[in-house]
Amino acid sequence: MSSLPARSVIEFSQFDQLRDAREIIFSEADALRQMGRALGTELCDAVDLIMSRNGAVILTGMGKAGLIGQKICATLSSTGTRSHFLHPAEAIHGDLGCLHAEDTILALSNSGETEELRRLLPLIQKMKLPIIGITARTTSTLGAACQVVLCLGDLKEAGSHQLAPSTTTTAMLAMGDALSLVISKARGFSPLQFATFHPGGSLGRRLTKINEVMRPRTEVRVTEETTSIRDAFVRLSLPGRRSGAVIIIDDANRVTGIFTDSDLARLLEERRDEQLDQPISQVMTRKPATIQDDASLETAIDLLKARKLSELPVVDRGQHLVGLIDITDVIGWQPGVESASVSQQSG
Repeated sequence: MSSLPARSVIEFSQFDQLRDAREIIFSEADALRQMGRALGTELCDAVDLIMSRNGAVILTGMGKAGLIGQKICATLSSTGTRSHFLHPAEAIHGDLGCLHAEDTILALSNSGETEELRRLLPLIQKMKLPIIGITARTTSTLGAACQVVLCLGDLKEAGSHQLAPSTTTTAMLAMGDALSLVISKARGFSPLQFATFHPGGSLGRRLTKINEVMRPRTEVRVTEETTSIRDAFVRLSLPGRRSGAVIIIDDANRVTGIFTDSDLARLLEERRDEQLDQPISQVMTRKPATIQDDASLETAIDLLKARKLSELPVVDRGQHLVGLIDITDVIGWQPGVESASVSQQSG
């Protein structure tokens, strides 16, 4: 039996690998800059078209372009624009039924000649739905069917063979991100709205409102300025999570001061026991830092860290006490927040 000739092995050093990887990244970055410089008011036309309609944005594309379309669809949805992905091959087998008269189509194809997309376009036109295309040329089949074309231009794929979709899909993604985020800004989409769509992620947790995680007023030790320190700690004992702070209020339920465990410890260390039966107003911290109940949790954490506080009274817009944020309640909500880095609030 004859054996196959032995193949020579060409060593591909790390230097060569890094050089090729950098060239690929640089070539894609250069393509994005080129596309960005060439971008004109057609993007504004696409924004106006989408915002003028009450339906969803329907993304469609085949293969790698379809995968990019799914990512753009997710970006639109998470930044305030309803969107869905429609597979072009499945569309002609019944999924066209998901389309609504107020929807807008956003179709992706670098060549603009993808067979499945070409079969779908006449059906969309028959339904009189406007089409926005992300494609290389306005003269392609897709480009000719569109009301607005976001043109990528003639881009070369990255890599030695320039075959695998790489630069073109990167450009599609960047164009989709630009469109999505410009629309989001035009809608006035806020960080708190973003948090509503991302309740499970770190971003959503950071942007959670204070009133969703604070201890309500019923679980906070609250007293008047005339109450003695001893009574404040003995009489105001509460079940459940213990906080090291007593919040002092006036007759209008507005915060006038705070007295903490560290304040009590200081009195005992300095042998000022006689003050335990004096009004708490004599030793409380006046005009303590507070935070409004509609602020974000991230804002509260930043304030706790910056002021080196352990407790933060929560007030409404009228400055009335509604609750309390304790450092033990928020440890773990944001990376890098450690109990050791936050000291007690002192008077």
